[in-house]
Amino acid sequence: MLNRRHLLAGLSLSLVLVSGPPAGALERKPFDAKAFAAAQVAGKPILVEVSAVWCPICKVQKPILSNLATKAKFKEITLFEIDFDTQKDLLRTFKVQKQSTLIAFKGTQEVARSTGDTNATSIEALLDKSL
Repeated sequence: MLNRRHLLAGLSLSLVLVSGPPAGALERKPFDAKAFAAAQVAGKPILVEVSAVWCPICKVQKPILSNLATKAKFKEITLFEIDFDTQKDLLRTFKVQKQSTLIAFKGTQEVARSTGDTNATSIEALLDKSL
């Protein structure tokens, strides 16, 4: 039976889903070569995240990146996600050998890279290098 508590919970959830990511959040999208090249040519800060659904380190990195995404200074960063298991051609392109790899770009220049890092401070420092 539907009561007022269920109705309010459903309404709250629908508002969250409709409103999208918080203002100032970095933009996260699946890797797209054209969008990546356009962001590079425009000189934008970019983060490439290589992850796998089964990876425990990746699971720790995701909430850290989500938390950092709420910081205003990172609002212009575009985050491209690469799936370690299904996008092997991109792994070769970016010279990635392991999941949980984060690669920061400032335009066309790679400025930082880490693999297996779960420290919020050092991940934030990596993102800072792309600004």
